[in-house]
Amino acid sequence: MATVLTEPQTTKIPIRQTKILIDNKWVASVSGKTFETVNPATGDVLASVAEADAADVELAVKAARKAFHAKAHWRRMSASERGKLINRLADLIEKNADELATLESLDNGKPKHVAAAADLPLVIACYRYYAGWADKIQGKTIPISGDYFCYTRHEPVGVVGQIIPWNFPLLMQAWKLAPALACGNTVVLKVAEQTPLSALRVGELILEAGFPEGVVNILPGYGPTAGAAIARHMDVDKVAFTGSTEVGHLIMKASAESNLKRVTLELGGKSPNIVFADADMEEAIEGSHFALFFNQGQCCCAGSRVFVEEKVYDQFVQKSAERAKRRVVGDPLNKTTEQGPQVDAEQFKKVLGYVESGKQEGAKLVAGGERVGDRGYFISPAVFANVRHEMRISQEEIFGPVVSVIKFRDEADALRIANGTAYSLAAGVWSRDIGRVQRFAKKANAGTVWINTYGYTDVRLPWGGVRDSGFGREHGSAAIENFTEPKAVWMNLNV
Repeated sequence: MATVLTEPQTTKIPIRQTKILIDNKWVASVSGKTFETVNPATGDVLASVAEADAADVELAVKAARKAFHAKAHWRRMSASERGKLINRLADLIEKNADELATLESLDNGKPKHVAAAADLPLVIACYRYYAGWADKIQGKTIPISGDYFCYTRHEPVGVVGQIIPWNFPLLMQAWKLAPALACGNTVVLKVAEQTPLSALRVGELILEAGFPEGVVNILPGYGPTAGAAIARHMDVDKVAFTGSTEVGHLIMKASAESNLKRVTLELGGKSPNIVFADADMEEAIEGSHFALFFNQGQCCCAGSRVFVEEKVYDQFVQKSAERAKRRVVGDPLNKTTEQGPQVDAEQFKKVLGYVESGKQEGAKLVAGGERVGDRGYFISPAVFANVRHEMRISQEEIFGPVVSVIKFRDEADALRIANGTAYSLAAGVWSRDIGRVQRFAKKANAGTVWINTYGYTDVRLPWGGVRDSGFGREHGSAAIENFTEPKAVWMNLNV
């Protein structure tokens, strides 16, 4: 059975920064309030962090607005110089990658070796990619009727409010900051109260890289206070948010009731993962295991609904349960650990509540779903069989290590139930039939479809969903479009 291998280790890594970054200065909150950030592997307090609220948002927005309009500052800086600064930040993150991976592990609970091998390389690649975009944002010359010269410009939106979640703190920071900065915007970034430490350390690297005053402002704080203040602020031009669908609705409402600021949302998911009988079964089992249990199940695109063709259903359930029982749950600083703790006590209780709901509604728990150890927020990976499509564990986003395995009859049945939730973020399909997988890719309600693989992202490809999974796209040229405004220019050639 999955167990905690050792007592979670302690580390003497210095926590360098716990204040708010506004206008290139580290400051206490206006209220003087702080909050505690906790190591989810032990429940111990890591640090007390300054708690930003509406008064701090006001100062940060003013600093960002001043920076946006200042002469010879960010917006008017040579685009290639902006790119150099973003590349310099990437260099500094790479130089300090081990420290950042340790902070990420301590504050979030993910295994350090996973943060080092997956999160940090993706973070660095994101900054380098958008550093390259900075001097390649171009308009068009467009022939029109009449004696006119017409062209378009793509200009920065202005002051961008960004609100990021706790599941991939460093990566979400990069996804938001890199394209916004490449386009010439200034930023007020609200980081999750559960995981502020790595973001604040990157704030120090931003200053070390030489970013001008007020271009990046970083505020640790709570959603109902700091996040809400950003969403309703009359001088914020755009909000980019990653998080729950519930909060996405609140941000849209705040935009409508304030200055109709632009909004992009990357929200929840309940992604289907379809396994046909002709699939390579060993690959499908291991791929489906990764699809859900990676990052403790705390992924918006997690393949939490596995649909298996009825003729191989029992085999798949048995082998998936065996694989889950072998998963090593334990100390995030141990190199053999596959799964760390849930991020905090609230998420821990929520996940265990869903396990109980599944059992009460008649699903069969064939593996896991229990607390592991007596410290921290560890849960053994749970596999449910005999799940009905209408059950809560099949319909609601759990955001934890709980997978529902559901039987289907044929291709039409699989597609019908795969598309049978309000979420449309991602989907996977496993089959050797090339026609079948292409039909599924075309018909699946999802922003991303994986075929005979699952869970990979690349900064060059668009990322996002529709319906309750949000709108707008991150990555690639799509993010550039999200952080710029097109302007049409007409010139009369007869004057």
